[in-house]
Amino acid sequence: GIIWELMYSNNYGLITSLIGRNGQINLIDWLGNPNLNLWAVLVEASWRQVGYVMVLYLAGLKAVDPTLREAATVDGASPWQTFWRVVFPVLRPINVIIVVITVIESLRAFDLVYITTGGQNGLELLSVLITKNIVGQASRIDFGSALGVVLLVISLIPISAFLVQQLRQEQKS
Repeated sequence: GIIWELMYSNNYGLITSLIGRNGQINLIDWLGNPNLNLWAVLVEASWRQVGYVMVLYLAGLKAVDPTLREAATVDGASPWQTFWRVVFPVLRPINVIIVVITVIESLRAFDLVYITTGGQNGLELLSVLITKNIVGQASRIDFGSALGVVLLVISLIPISAFLVQQLRQEQKS
């Protein structure tokens, strides 16, 4: 988060320097503009998660039986049809795992948002509100705890969906 904050800095940030015009001052305020800071944090979060997700997809693609692709080719399917009608359905368990992990990571995206923007300018996440209410100057522990329970319930929904799918798969086997 700190490195990304430095990269987005108005005065000496890497991104500002790269898109600047011949030493002129660039007036793009990446973190202060409510329309841009959401995209800046999304790039940060994507950068953090994309490697892990790609490793999971690579493992899933290695597990796809090559005879399925050969059969699709023999049946006259194009590479695009082979992917969408053969490979992608085989990757369903991997897709479910990635969706669950992504939802959980997005719900706990506290560190990037808090370090980069302080949870201001349109990025008032539930986790930031919990921290501000429990630890902040107002110290509204009751409201912060209630928000924590809401975050827990929201987190349990994709986890429960994943567990139900796994239990159904085990019952079929």
